[in-house]
Amino acid sequence: MVDTLVNFGLGALVLTFVVSLYGIGAAVLGYLRKQDNLLESARHAMLLTFPLLTISVTMIVILLLQNHFEVSYVSQVTSRSMPAYLKVTALWGGQPGSLLFWSWLMAIFSTMVALRDWSRDREFMPWVIIVVLVTLTFFLVLTVFFENPFARLWAVQNAMGGEVVESLFRPAGATLFAPQDGQGLNPLLRHPGMLIHPPMQYLGFVSFVIPYAFAIAALITGRTDTRWIRITRKWTLWAWLFLSLGLVLGMRWAYDVLGWGGYWGWDPVENAALMPWLTATPFLHSVMIQEKRGQLKRWNMILVILTYDLILFGTFLVRSGVLSSVHAFAASPIGPLFFGFIALTFGVSVYLLTQRWDALHTDTQMTSWFSREAFFLLNNLFFVAILVIVFVGVTYPITTEALGFVGEAFPSVSHIFTGQKVTVGADWYERATGPFWAALIFLMGVCPLTAWRISTMKSLGRNIWKPTAVSFVVPVVLVAVGMRNWLGVFAFWLTALVTAVTVYEFYKGAAARSRRNQTNFFVELWKLIGRNRRRYGGYMIHFGIVLMALGVIGIEMFQTQTQATIGLGESATLGEYDITYDSLAEFDTADNRNVARAVVSVYKDGDRVGELYPRRDFFYESRQPMTIPGVRSTLGDDFYIILVDWQPISTQRATFKLYHNPLVNWLWIGSFVLIFGTLVAAWPERENEAVRTAAHETRAAVTG
Repeated sequence: MVDTLVNFGLGALVLTFVVSLYGIGAAVLGYLRKQDNLLESARHAMLLTFPLLTISVTMIVILLLQNHFEVSYVSQVTSRSMPAYLKVTALWGGQPGSLLFWSWLMAIFSTMVALRDWSRDREFMPWVIIVVLVTLTFFLVLTVFFENPFARLWAVQNAMGGEVVESLFRPAGATLFAPQDGQGLNPLLRHPGMLIHPPMQYLGFVSFVIPYAFAIAALITGRTDTRWIRITRKWTLWAWLFLSLGLVLGMRWAYDVLGWGGYWGWDPVENAALMPWLTATPFLHSVMIQEKRGQLKRWNMILVILTYDLILFGTFLVRSGVLSSVHAFAASPIGPLFFGFIALTFGVSVYLLTQRWDALHTDTQMTSWFSREAFFLLNNLFFVAILVIVFVGVTYPITTEALGFVGEAFPSVSHIFTGQKVTVGADWYERATGPFWAALIFLMGVCPLTAWRISTMKSLGRNIWKPTAVSFVVPVVLVAVGMRNWLGVFAFWLTALVTAVTVYEFYKGAAARSRRNQTNFFVELWKLIGRNRRRYGGYMIHFGIVLMALGVIGIEMFQTQTQATIGLGESATLGEYDITYDSLAEFDTADNRNVARAVVSVYKDGDRVGELYPRRDFFYESRQPMTIPGVRSTLGDDFYIILVDWQPISTQRATFKLYHNPLVNWLWIGSFVLIFGTLVAAWPERENEAVRTAAHETRAAVTG
């Protein structure tokens, strides 16, 4: 049985690799020879990758579900005690399976783009096929030749008495080796957030390959108009949504499992996922400038190229083992290949960009520093500034370690270039990026009130004074109730300003329609959103980000924490909260865990508000622990307790770490609003609506 499953899965995987190579060759020859039949053959090859990889994925999932531990990957990520749903998600729980999963998702998007109507954009087709299939082929190379999930375990007899080796094919004289049980999935990956966080992250990564492919096609063919932007508009929105979801789910996982007491630790792998988001977000904004004003063409090309290669770079950091992180996979031989592929794609992209640099110039000049175009340009600059800071912070440990050879070659400077890996902490990131985040929040409040092309400080002031006056109510109230954290007061004012402007924009548009048509305000508000989903969906996204900012402000500026070792019946205090240590039980479970679970009574201002149950689970199979905090959540705050350590029952003492996290739940509420807004903006329009919206945008561009 196992031979059949492995042979089908491996055969389909190898065949996909061959088909992808054929598709690349057919597309190149079809373009050079101007033969449509070859181009169609290349397109059909791209369509074939999805069913073939579906066979491979199905086979590995069956192997996981049926406990075929003679397959090395199955023995590494599953065990008999794991439920079926965890065995399925173990597909992306290790290096080989996640690479196969990445390739399968890439094949899905390849199929979707191959099935579109190419009649209007025939010149793009060969290059889109080539870029997509080259990317897919690279990941297939990694999967087939370096991290194959179908490799089996073989018992080999030798002079030393025998050993177990991992191989795709049977070594001479070897017999199949099947362990009694597997090592089980990493406990940190069993959290619900991690069950869907990797798929969302991968979806964001692979879907951004499509805008990049069209951008490269536009550079090669010389089509530097807005056509490639319009084709990929929805792709970009959905890709950005998946990237954002991946980040938010990763935050929730870190908050619930890692025991940081927060949602973000500026971990290297967190930063690796953040960097492509930092280029994708300004790209999503500045494409509107190219569509409406024909400007920022060079910016858009640079941003989409950076997004693609930062996705590869982030994947390289996670999978190569060059950085230490709880998120990262173990060291792997695929690191140099990844680095080479990044260098190749970035080099080719930059070469094509320089060749078309003059063609990407626009005669439409920026006429006012207070125009919407100018503020969008500032938006790009601030995002890139944050990107540079994060990139420097992530690569600094690699750079300091690599520079060790300078100290070895020149002893006189060995005290400078020691070769020791030096890292930067969360405080450095927060101090360096904080002003730019604040500036971006401010732009979210100002930009909707600016005009295209011609705008002055006077006209901006006329539009902004009402929402600004409303927003000042918030800091006045905060100071009146005793808040003296002036940075916090300023941050809350920024969120109030964006909220006031966003509400004002919805009110202004709906009220004007209601007066003109003599109809109900809320009916007209619904119609207004439906007629321009992209614009008002964007405003909803901004409002979601404001709510998320409340959570960030609360935990970054007002979080308090303490640690206490107390005995049974004793108490510890943090601010307005008190805890009493009631009991602790330690026991084994049916799924091979040892659980230490404390019972803690929680009091707020002297009133008992409930019990919390912080615990520590130790998984026997993987020999790894997992911390599960006890959390009391309200809209106003979280009271968060971690069981750090405990002593024998005879001593009956335990160490707890306590966190008070004000407003943190608005981070999660805001993420739902962000998702809803993105769905509104990306929702397909009916044909007549699309024509009407395009006409409206054209008029806006002409009239300014």
